[in-house]
Amino acid sequence: MTKIAYLYVFDTMADWEPGFLIAELNSGRYFRKDAEKYIVRTVGLTKESVVTMGGVRILPDVSLEECNAADAGVLILPGGDTWLEDIHVPMMEKVKEFLDAGIFVAAICGATMGLAKAGLLDKRPHTSNDLGYLKAVIPAYTGKAFYRPETAVTDGNLITASGIAPIDFAREVLRELKVFSAETIEAWYQLYITHEAQYFYVLMESLGS
Repeated sequence: MTKIAYLYVFDTMADWEPGFLIAELNSGRYFRKDAEKYIVRTVGLTKESVVTMGGVRILPDVSLEECNAADAGVLILPGGDTWLEDIHVPMMEKVKEFLDAGIFVAAICGATMGLAKAGLLDKRPHTSNDLGYLKAVIPAYTGKAFYRPETAVTDGNLITASGIAPIDFAREVLRELKVFSAETIEAWYQLYITHEAQYFYVLMESLGS
């Protein structure tokens, strides 16, 4: 069975934040031999085209109404400039549905503010771009005791990450989905954060393990 990695797309979406993650999920190039397959599908509030922060126009594969937890492996929420607006309320309802169904929800940067605004971070460990900023822009947020000053945090099937850490975000999600071996994910991560060629060869060798 091939699972779907739903990528939420919307006007002002930060193009680069989910890039490392969706490339690996959709290509499966470094997956364990027995790992479940994934295909990336874009989901919009409607099927109308959206324009990302980088000016890329995307026509969503499915509307929010057609986004189904039954065939999903993960719902990916990138950052963007509009997360404090009510336009994303319908997506937050879908997030609750996915979380209740045991499906992973992975949010980075501004998307964590959307979660906080919806009250979804008040009682579970999480991270964001900065605690002080989170409290300032979302007065109703009461999750201070659960905030972790880390690049990425997993609590059950909710993954949150800072906007300056798209590689850490990808590693966290790939690890939780268990599609890479432990050796592969470590080599993959080290290659991108150190830029040392030796880790490419370690990565290639890990695929035979």
